[in-house]
Amino acid sequence: MGQKEMRAVYNETLIELAREDERIMVVEADLMKASGTMGFKAQFPDRGVDVGVAEANLVGVSAGLSAAGKIPFPATFGCFASRRVFDQFFISANYAKLNVKLTGTDPGISAAFNGGTHMPFEDVGLMRMIPDLTIFEPSDPVSLKALIKENAKRYGSSYMRLHRKAIEPIYSEEETFQLGKGKVLFDGSDVTIIATGAILVPEAIRARELLRSEGIDAAVIDMHTIKPLDEELVLAFAEKTGRIVTAENHQVAGGLGAAVALLLAEHAPTRMAMVGIHDEFGQVATQDWLQRYYKLTAEEIVRKAKLLLEQKETTT
Repeated sequence: MGQKEMRAVYNETLIELAREDERIMVVEADLMKASGTMGFKAQFPDRGVDVGVAEANLVGVSAGLSAAGKIPFPATFGCFASRRVFDQFFISANYAKLNVKLTGTDPGISAAFNGGTHMPFEDVGLMRMIPDLTIFEPSDPVSLKALIKENAKRYGSSYMRLHRKAIEPIYSEEETFQLGKGKVLFDGSDVTIIATGAILVPEAIRARELLRSEGIDAAVIDMHTIKPLDEELVLAFAEKTGRIVTAENHQVAGGLGAAVALLLAEHAPTRMAMVGIHDEFGQVATQDWLQRYYKLTAEEIVRKAKLLLEQKETTT
């Protein structure tokens, strides 16, 4: 699989699933073109529902479909899928123990020109507060396809962050994935980089190469599932390397960094640093500019990893 728009993979995967399972449905809030699901609607006109610009209704309709035995995949911009419909998703889908597969598109800086109002840096933090909810963010087209398929087979509501743009594959098409289990991309002995998503996982890989050029051996983990966190894997690498850097396209408060920090604080206090958004709002700009401005880069991962190594050396 070459470089491909993630929303195209989302659409194609749902079509493939719908051919096998008549319960699969797509629900949109006037954003089928943005989400890439026009093709699904064309092939399954009775199973593609557009509720209009009414995001709370998007979740309410999806909950009703789930209660009737369907498997709905509602999608909208991540800012709306989290902030705007939090109560409906909390109560109508999760508290009711239904099977609503909510997708929030354009997470974090990938919202770019839609700006601060549409740039969700807090969606994972909100969703982590919902009991038993599965939260995941694929890093490339291969993991996206595989994780959607696994998610469709599992009963229970979920929240997926979907980067819509074209992404180079990280994985071969033969790779397998399991929700709740991180992927070790590279082993290492000096520091562990735990990253999530289509922007930061590639940066983590590049950071490893930069560190290696300085004789530092970094492990890289794609933590595609933020909840439930792969606690066993995190604790194993905390013990192995003694230093962890998390990297995410999200506020570090409430996101992957916070989840890892909570685990380590309770079970294995470990030196760690967080690359992500630090208590700031979004703004209008190109994704490249935003990535540099918020320091969501390999260089920042390297800087924080080296600071951890210096702290270790100072105290031994």
